[in-house]
Amino acid sequence: MSKFGELIDLQVPVLLDFYAEWNQESTSMHPVLSDVAAALGDKGKVIKIDVDKNKELSQALRIKGLPTLMIYKKGEMVWRQSGEQDANTLIGILNEYIQ
Repeated sequence: MSKFGELIDLQVPVLLDFYAEWNQESTSMHPVLSDVAAALGDKGKVIKIDVDKNKELSQALRIKGLPTLMIYKKGEMVWRQSGEQDANTLIGILNEYIQ
């Protein structure tokens, strides 16, 4: 879990995507997240987390529906939502947290 703390304790917003390979909704988000990462450049970070490989973390964060998207800034969760989102919506939300 300390590695997770390092991932989210950044000055830029970090978008976490909790997904599973067997879940079609969450795998269909991968191209969207690539677009978001490209649009952000170095002003933010996008990290995909496989719930099957990170069960302890997923349980600790109470991940129920997939995909679950979270935005952390300076180690604090500032936004969370389950379900698919489009790139423009995510970029707009992330822009609110870019200084």
